[in-house]
Amino acid sequence: MANAQPVAKEPAKAWQVVFAGMVVNLCLGCLYAWSVWVKYLTDAKLMTAQGWTPLTAEQASNPASLCILIFALLMIPGGKIQDKYGPTVAASIGGIAIGAGLILAGIMKSYAGILIGFGILGGIGMGVGYAAPTPAAVKWFGPHKRGMVAGIVVGGYGLAAFYVAPVAKWLITTYSMSASFYVLGIVYLIVILIAAQLLAWPEPGYVPPPPPATAQAAARAATQTRFDWTASEMLRTWQFYALVAMFTINTQAGLLLIGHAAKMIEKIMAAGYLLVSWGAIFNTCGRIGTGIISDKIGRMNALIINYIAACIVMFAFPYLLSIKNVVLLFIATAIGFWCYGGGLSLFPSFTADFYGPKNLGFNYGLVFIGWGLGAFMPKLAGYIYDKYKSYDYAFYIAGLLIILGIILALITKRPRYAKE
Repeated sequence: MANAQPVAKEPAKAWQVVFAGMVVNLCLGCLYAWSVWVKYLTDAKLMTAQGWTPLTAEQASNPASLCILIFALLMIPGGKIQDKYGPTVAASIGGIAIGAGLILAGIMKSYAGILIGFGILGGIGMGVGYAAPTPAAVKWFGPHKRGMVAGIVVGGYGLAAFYVAPVAKWLITTYSMSASFYVLGIVYLIVILIAAQLLAWPEPGYVPPPPPATAQAAARAATQTRFDWTASEMLRTWQFYALVAMFTINTQAGLLLIGHAAKMIEKIMAAGYLLVSWGAIFNTCGRIGTGIISDKIGRMNALIINYIAACIVMFAFPYLLSIKNVVLLFIATAIGFWCYGGGLSLFPSFTADFYGPKNLGFNYGLVFIGWGLGAFMPKLAGYIYDKYKSYDYAFYIAGLLIILGIILALITKRPRYAKE
C-alpha cells in the first residue's frame, strides 16, 4: 500500500463511474423542475377538473422545501452508507425510495400525498442516492481534476429539469397530475437501479495520476490537504461552519429561481416551463464550467466570481420583471442558474481539498447541511408572493445574503492538520 505507484492514466472504469453517476443524478434532479408542478397545483380550474384540491403558492412550495430538508439530512447517513457499503448500495436505496415516493404521490392525489411521496420519500431517495456518485468518482482522479469530475457527476442533477419540465407539463396537461408522478416514478426506479450497478470504488492501493509538475500545480497543492480528516476532526474546525454557511448562501439564491421560475414569469409568457428548461442547461454548464475553472484559478476565486454575478442578478430581477423584457430575463436566469450550479461542484471539491477524499461521503454529507438550510428561500418566496403578489422582496433578501457570502469567502482558508 505504502509503495503503490500512481497509474499513468485513469482506466476506462473511472469514466464509467463518472457517467453512471451522472445518470443517477439525471433522475434524482427532478426536484429542479418543481416550479412546473407549482404552476399547475395552483391552477384551480385544472386541478378541480382532475379531482385534486388546488393549492396556494406557499402550499405548493412546501413539498419541495420538505424534500430539500430531508435530502440534506439524509446526505449524512447516505454518505456513511456509501463509505461503508459502497456506492451501488446507496444509489440503489435512493432509486427505490424516489421511485416509490413518486408513485405514492400519484396514487394519493392530495396535498398530504405529495408531502409524503415527494417531500419525504423523494427527499430520502435524493439524500441517500446523491451521496453515492460524487465521492465514488472523485476517488479515481487526482486533485487537479477534482472540480471537473465533481462538476460532470453533479451536472446530471442540474440537467434533469431540461427534460423533466416539458415532460411533466405534457403529462399534466395531456393526461393528469397523477400521470406525471406515475411515469417518472417507474422510469426512475428502473434507470437508477441499472446505473447503480456500474458505480464502484478503485481497487485497494490504487493511486490516481498526479498533476503535472508546474509552478501553478504547486500553488494549487498548497490549498489541498495531504491528510484524511475524520468527521469529528472536521467538526472542530471553524472552516467547516464557514463552508456550511457559504453553501447555504449559494443555495438560497438558486432555489429562489428553481422553485418559482415558471410562476414568476407566467404573467409575461405562458410557456414558463421553457424558462425552467433553459435554466437547467446553465445549471449543468455552471457545474461543469465552474468545476473546470476552479481547477485552474482556485475554488475560492471561482466561488467569489459566481457570488458577485449572482448578487447582481438578484438585485436586477425585480426591475427585469417590471419591464417584462423576456430576453433579459432569460439572460439573468442563465447567470443565476450557472452560479447556483457552480456551488454544487465547488463544495464537494472544497470538502475534499480541506479534509481529504477518504471520508468524503460522510464529511460532504455534513457540509451538505448548508444546501438544506437554503430551503427556507422557496417557502419564504411563496409566502412573500401570497402576501404581496410579487417576488421583489425575496430577490432583495437573496442579494443581501450573497454580499455576506462574499465577505465570508474572502476570509476562509484551508484548515491545517495537527501533523502539518
